[in-house]
Amino acid sequence: MAKTVIEVKKNPNENNTSVLRRFSRRIQESNIIPKVKGSRYNERKESKLKVKKSALKRMNRRKEIEKLKKLGKIK
Repeated sequence: MAKTVIEVKKNPNENNTSVLRRFSRRIQESNIIPKVKGSRYNERKESKLKVKKSALKRMNRRKEIEKLKKLGKIK
């Protein structure tokens, strides 16, 4: 993620709360917070091989359950 520098200098005759308000307004205008929150819990996609293996496991499990149902071992 590219770094964005936001600088707010205190003007003479300006109190701390107005400087803080100006800083927070600049941050909201630059859309930094939504970008950070969006990438915060970003997870990688599973590899194609892993997806295929899990699909094959599910198929085999379903076949085994159907087989056991036919034999009457499970309800």
